Amino acid sequence: MSEEILINVTPRETRVAVVENGMLQELHIERTSRRGVVGNIYKGRVQRVMPGMQAAFVEIGLDRAAFLHASDILKVPQVQTGEGDEPPPPSGPPPAINALVHEGQEIVVQVVKDPIGSKGARLTTQISIPSRYLVFLPHSRVLGVSARIEDETERARLKTLMAELANGSGQGYIVRTNAEGQPDEALAEDVAYLRRAWDVIRSASATTKVGQRIYEDLALPLRAVRDLMRKDVDKVRVDSREAFDRLSAFAAQFMPALAERIEHYSGERPIFDLYGVEDEILRAMQKEVPLKSGGYLIIDQTEAMATVDVNTGSFLGQRNLEETVYRTNLEAAQAVARQLRLRNLGGIIIIDFIDMTDDEHRRQVLRTLEKGLSHDHARTSVHEFSPLGLVEMTRKRTTDSLERQLCEPCHECGGRGTLKTAETLTYEIFREITRAVRQFEASQLLVIASPKVVTKITEEESAAVAELEEFLGKTIRFQADEQYAQEQYDVVLL
Repeated sequence: MSEEILINVTPRETRVAVVENGMLQELHIERTSRRGVVGNIYKGRVQRVMPGMQAAFVEIGLDRAAFLHASDILKVPQVQTGEGDEPPPPSGPPPAINALVHEGQEIVVQVVKDPIGSKGARLTTQISIPSRYLVFLPHSRVLGVSARIEDETERARLKTLMAELANGSGQGYIVRTNAEGQPDEALAEDVAYLRRAWDVIRSASATTKVGQRIYEDLALPLRAVRDLMRKDVDKVRVDSREAFDRLSAFAAQFMPALAERIEHYSGERPIFDLYGVEDEILRAMQKEVPLKSGGYLIIDQTEAMATVDVNTGSFLGQRNLEETVYRTNLEAAQAVARQLRLRNLGGIIIIDFIDMTDDEHRRQVLRTLEKGLSHDHARTSVHEFSPLGLVEMTRKRTTDSLERQLCEPCHECGGRGTLKTAETLTYEIFREITRAVRQFEASQLLVIASPKVVTKITEEESAAVAELEEFLGKTIRFQADEQYAQEQYDVVLL
């Protein structure tokens, strides 16, 4: 598999694209005006304690107070975990939130989820600091190895090494996928770096004021190299000389074996255009995703969940209906895995595959979906087909989806995705005219609306207007205004 990382840098925005076999798989965006806060550590003050929610709201200097649940305050037992997994909470219910924090208390917290929609950031007191090969857990005794490192001999080596490096410190580490095959010295250097960073954070915690940042994660280009660059990444191409120099210096220090794969792109054609990334981004904004077979997906994102509907479209197959459905669902499963990653859809996801009667076909479709999701850096959990033939799954969400980063709700429809028809608005205007005449005195009325609505009224509903004028004993005039949206109108009494 050929994999490349493309980095496009402009003064106010940085974009990172992960391209596998010529197809865009992931897109990360960071804007100067709205930089994400996941991973940052803050000195906060408990604003409100909500016993009914087992949570507290903490002021950390952002626009909205952040959310801290009781389970994110507790320490956890020693366990093993995969990369990116949060250690499981202790068995049994957590102590009451009142016993853990109180209003006005100063507290050091880390952001685990960016503010999304109307919700504030999500916090934890279980600090974790990532490096190239490790995640440092200063308040935990976890010693874990990424589940993606499958070789048992290598897993055993890494576990033994980390036990030696931890040296009874009472602090935990998770070994990341990138550590596979790395020499002992490389991991020892990471441990030393992380301990120095933690000493700086602890020292700053004592002097930092409430609402100020104690620690900030790396900028997007450096995070991309740290988190996404693995042995199977052929190259990293960056179109900024300044960013290239920073990345090269970072790689030379922390990953010298891969440093030569970082290249400066100096071509005149924009790097995202060269790889077709811009076109893929536009397609990722569409609800409909065509499949090569002629079928298609319909992807809808709501506040509560995302839904994916699979349709056969023009695909008729070669043999019978069941075979046609099976082939379409197999292709759809691969496409769904890619689209979830590309669009960064998270939370609850419901996939409505086309109904299949063969149990083996269902198992194969699920296996195909799980295989596609195995490349995803976000943690996912897929459940069996429900009695209604739906697949329920979750995907960890830490930042807004691609659509919500790049788009805003339509000003005309308010984000509904539909507009009232001209006919509906016509009868709504008639009711508003009647209401206005009964409430206020006027000799005549003027209705200002969009050209489409006014044309509908004056050309197709002229008889109804005449009847209304006769019934009310008033003259009604209509004026089209190009500045009016379709659902916008005013009834003016003259």
